[in-house]
Amino acid sequence: AQDAGDYTCDSGDQQTTASLQVKVLPVLFNKELKNVETEEGGTAVLHCEISKPDAPVEWRKGGVVIQPSDKHEVKLKGSVAELIIHGVEPDDC
Repeated sequence: AQDAGDYTCDSGDQQTTASLQVKVLPVLFNKELKNVETEEGGTAVLHCEISKPDAPVEWRKGGVVIQPSDKHEVKLKGSVAELIIHGVEPDDC
């Protein structure tokens, strides 16, 4: 999207200008989340794959955004987004 704008070719005597518009494609899920089961006190890892590497993603539980913390680790490596939940408790369901 940052490449959009007017471009000009100037020969010194003449110039020509054209406008470039960029249609931003939506981020799609190539691999969706799958259900995870773990024992209390354990670690749960949720991951999915998105169509645009390093596109910003947001993790939520019940509509509330999950912020990175000692309990919740958020990773984005290329097209793989991961949420790691440490010390899983029944309230994490």
